[in-house]
Amino acid sequence: MKRSRINEIMAESGDMIRHHGCVLPPFAAWSPDQFKAHAPVAQNVIAARCGWDITDYGAGRYDQMGLFLFTLRNGRLADLQRGGGMCYAEKLLISKQDQLSPMHTHLLKAEDIINRGGATLVVELFGSDDQGGFAPDRGGVVFCDGIQRRFAPGEKLRLAPGESVTLMPGDWHAFWGEGGDVLIGEVSTVNDDETDNIFREPIGRFASIEEDVAPTHLLVSDYRTWL
Repeated sequence: MKRSRINEIMAESGDMIRHHGCVLPPFAAWSPDQFKAHAPVAQNVIAARCGWDITDYGAGRYDQMGLFLFTLRNGRLADLQRGGGMCYAEKLLISKQDQLSPMHTHLLKAEDIINRGGATLVVELFGSDDQGGFAPDRGGVVFCDGIQRRFAPGEKLRLAPGESVTLMPGDWHAFWGEGGDVLIGEVSTVNDDETDNIFREPIGRFASIEEDVAPTHLLVSDYRTWL
């Protein structure tokens, strides 16, 4: 993705987030130079990979297959492993109309996917085989706003604003906006986007960046090289 397009998406997404009454934390507004200056006291933000995250899954077709994310807070895997401490994470996402977030599952992360506003969020579901792999002929059980719901293979849940679904490890899912763009909340156990996204197809989690202009804000994938 071109850095200029990423900058545009950041601006557009910030407008949508504010429109729905949400406010990003102060570090979201830092320029790269400000982030470098604050780095000594922002190590928790950096290590937890909180911040801006925009991906086209390496396919180069962001409007057709992509996702905007902002990680607001993220816990520690060591706390999750010992069963105490900061074992949770929270994100805001934007799924544009007909913009696919491709079929995937997680090995560790359980998550609530919440329609925070906008259009309808479609979530397509499949179960796992006995080894945890994608199973085109298996359904399963999820909870929608705490209410148990059995799903058939390939069933599409349609979540209106305010509605949610709880997904457990092994629940294969893809999602997109229907009828417009959707602001999504994600509340989950500790999030590790580098190793805990298992895609059905051989695609990448992060975008490759073409540096045609300077960044407005750093992406989480920039932290290693910029900071």
